[in-house]
Amino acid sequence: MVTRPLERGAPAPAQLATPTDLERRGVEEIAKALNPLIADAFSLYIKTKNFHWHLAGSLFRDYHLLFDEQAEALLKSVDPLAERLRRIGATTIRGLDQIRELREIGDDTEDFVPAVEMVRRLLEDNRGMAERQRRALEVCDQYGDRATANVLEEILNGTEKRVWFLFEVLHGEPARPKPHRA
Repeated sequence: MVTRPLERGAPAPAQLATPTDLERRGVEEIAKALNPLIADAFSLYIKTKNFHWHLAGSLFRDYHLLFDEQAEALLKSVDPLAERLRRIGATTIRGLDQIRELREIGDDTEDFVPAVEMVRRLLEDNRGMAERQRRALEVCDQYGDRATANVLEEILNGTEKRVWFLFEVLHGEPARPKPHRA
């Protein structure tokens, strides 16, 4: 079976065009903004699990658990966005090639990445994702789609929580001066 590439914001086939009161252009622009976010969520999920599986160091358990929690949250964000697109008559990702085409978060396949560098990379990726989620919110607002904006705001809240946790892990508490011995 041959599939056509997912064009950013392409209209749904007639059989999948769920009725909506949103204008067609709005649906297309919202799909154009959200499908890359779904692709990024899948990509960041894989990267986070990669780091979860290939972690080494003195904070193994803490990072291992953190990365697992964050990967789970990323995966849980996909379905609400994809289903929201379907509810407004758009289509969403159908395969890995479409994810590769639409994503902004790249693979991380080095043989070894130090734990602190893993945290730094995940922080950077999550911050970029939050920026793109904010831009997608503006598109939803532009076309009066509060329901999609509400779903996206909840997901953005989760992204900001991941950023917060990763930032705190990376920066930690300020160094305390060592007591002076007389």
